[in-house]
Amino acid sequence: MGGHRVAVIQGKKGEDVLGPLGRALTHIDHSLSRQNCPFLAGETESLADIVLWGALYPLLQDPAYLPEELGALRSWFQTLSTQEPCQRAAETVLKKQGVLALRPYLQKQPQPSPPEGRAVSNEPEEEELAVLSEEEIAAAVTAWEKGLEILPPPRPQQNPVLPVAGERNVLITSALPYVNNVPHLGNIIGCVLSADVFARYSRLRQWNTLYLCGTDEYGTATETKAMEEGLTPQEICDKYHVIHADIYHWFNISFDIFGRTTTPQQTKITQDIFQRLLTRGFILQDTVEQLRCERCARFLADRFVEGVCPFCGYEEARGDQCDKCGKLINAIELKKPQCKVCRSCPVVKSSQHLFLDLPKLEKRLEEWLGKTLPGNNWTPNARFIIRSWLRDGLKPRCITRDLKWGTPVPLEGFEDKVFYVWFDATIGYLSITANYTDQWERWWKNPEQVDLYQFMAKDNVPFHGLVFPCSALGAEDNYTLVKYLIATEYLNYEDGKFSKSRGVGVFGDMAQDTGIPADIWRFYLLYIRPEGQDSAFSWTDMLLKNNSELLNNLGNFINRAGMFVSKFFGGSVPEMLLTPDDQRLLAHITLELQHYHQLLEKVRIRDALRAILTVSRHGNQYIQVNEPWKRIKGSEADRQRAGTVTGVAVNIAALLSVMLQPYMPTVSATIQAQLQLPLPACSVLPTDFLCTLPAGHQIGTVSPLFQKLENDQIENLKQRFGGGQAKISPSLAVVETVTTAGPQQIQTLMEEVTKQGNIVRELKAQKADKNQVAAEVAQLLDLKKQLALAEGKPLETPKGKKKK
Repeated sequence: MGGHRVAVIQGKKGEDVLGPLGRALTHIDHSLSRQNCPFLAGETESLADIVLWGALYPLLQDPAYLPEELGALRSWFQTLSTQEPCQRAAETVLKKQGVLALRPYLQKQPQPSPPEGRAVSNEPEEEELAVLSEEEIAAAVTAWEKGLEILPPPRPQQNPVLPVAGERNVLITSALPYVNNVPHLGNIIGCVLSADVFARYSRLRQWNTLYLCGTDEYGTATETKAMEEGLTPQEICDKYHVIHADIYHWFNISFDIFGRTTTPQQTKITQDIFQRLLTRGFILQDTVEQLRCERCARFLADRFVEGVCPFCGYEEARGDQCDKCGKLINAIELKKPQCKVCRSCPVVKSSQHLFLDLPKLEKRLEEWLGKTLPGNNWTPNARFIIRSWLRDGLKPRCITRDLKWGTPVPLEGFEDKVFYVWFDATIGYLSITANYTDQWERWWKNPEQVDLYQFMAKDNVPFHGLVFPCSALGAEDNYTLVKYLIATEYLNYEDGKFSKSRGVGVFGDMAQDTGIPADIWRFYLLYIRPEGQDSAFSWTDMLLKNNSELLNNLGNFINRAGMFVSKFFGGSVPEMLLTPDDQRLLAHITLELQHYHQLLEKVRIRDALRAILTVSRHGNQYIQVNEPWKRIKGSEADRQRAGTVTGVAVNIAALLSVMLQPYMPTVSATIQAQLQLPLPACSVLPTDFLCTLPAGHQIGTVSPLFQKLENDQIENLKQRFGGGQAKISPSLAVVETVTTAGPQQIQTLMEEVTKQGNIVRELKAQKADKNQVAAEVAQLLDLKKQLALAEGKPLETPKGKKKK
């Protein structure tokens, strides 16, 4: 490692340093993913982790240096970086004198040179296959042969779903979307879609699963929206609740309940938790200086005030935050404040409010976190956010507001106030469950039997990891608390942020108007899910991923496997006589399937999607190497071989249909219908690759699963959602593409071109079927065209034949 540190100190950029380190980093990443442990040697940190972390720190402290694929390594590095001792070491040694002391010594060292004997090239390396032991191969063959008989019967449908003693009971929530607006793609991936993948996976594991969500409907934002639209708050909630429900229905989100917070149950449970906190001495009263509008005769909640930001001078800052500089504001600090309703100037008056005494609850919270956090079940960003709140010491938090629209405060002298929405929004999970079943306490007051998974974007972490747990611990009523807190970073749109007012970005109700099916949206959003760092939605990239990963990799393989059964074997799965090579393939697929399970158990949703695509690549390669379309025309032994390859391939397709189910439910069901996959195999995902389509099984009609996305179609969409500019003329459309393709995009396209070029060369060398070659060549030309556009080069006109 010393040599690589020299490179950093001698002023090299990340990519140059990572070149020689790439393989080592990939190796560490693989071993971290495979062993399913958070640290190098198991569940807790060891000396090995500390030494490696220290060595990599100068390189990886800038996250830009770490390739996105290395998810396991990234999350290991982040986890260690948030530990107290590591933070101290970084501050005292690695950032200051430590590095300075090293510098003179390192500058005398020779430049690192690439290892001899290996040409360094920019070609993407082939995925290295794991080395298999004889035992692994034998185990894979045994499982394969057991086939359908070892699958458990499908779980009977329960209604309502309730915890069952002795089973794994999984309770899943996604952050309640605020009712006053339409969710955009970032909201959808951060909460409901991520939770949906895990809920569907959880059901495939036959865990007893309840997945719930609903609209968060109380608070200032609803009151302001109601005034804007000339409706009552209740009418606004009714209108937008339906909009939300329709969007999630279109995206195929499999809630067991999608409720709302404006219900009698919400009032009852919130008031009960409040009363318990009050009697136990965890509620304080205090006077708050607040703006009051004399003309409207009421105190103004934050969002009812607008004025000039005291920090940056922005003229339309809200009473709680400035949208321009992002700073939090106390409404009385605003310059030139105005009441949003009547535009008169409010005055500062004092008003009594209630506070949750967080400092008094801090010790209980830390004890609970001490038991919860070491299991590594929270995402690193969630752990980091909670630790930084605790490091600064907790302060009492105001839990009441001068509003009409909210849960009433059941205390003398506070009749004209309601609970602040952040205090009672998280209680919405409980009340929504209570509206689903009167036995809701079996889920929410049962921490011994229930595993609670909560999905959200990182800005929601303090309420779920700190405020609600404090309320629940203080209420002393044996509440189920979050065990797995899963927070994403943010999803941006192209080069900026989503903005409804500026017409930038795709919002949930618009996705269905694009003509692109919901499953394609799901696939792409999950492929770029912001795990570990912010990511961006890009139309060009969506086209690329659809055409390369879905169409050429997954769709191509599943279609060919099914077509061979129909075309060569009359739709009946042929006999399979496995060679040692086939047995090795079964073991590789089993390993990849187990890797998929390990990742999803840790809720690493994006990485698990890569495992599906890897299985499909194995399948494509297997068909390519064995050429059943040629062997079917040969000797008896050749025809037998074509049968085995076709049978194994169609079984890989059947496995893929189940692995895909959490990600692309409609596509999954389509494949299962085409293959007539037996019912037990559709509803359970085992940990081994089984033969679920035995010889003699009759499949249905096979047809293509995906459609190609075309450049002009994507260009139009890019313009339509790019901020309401006027329609751009075709000649400018090219320029538009040029400016938005970054180096990453160009790199990806170059790799795609190389890969496609190899496929074409291979097919020509094998003298493959003319139509097949023509199709692959057409695709190569298309990729070259995309690359030329991305690099801003003029398009070449094909030489030779003119089109008639």
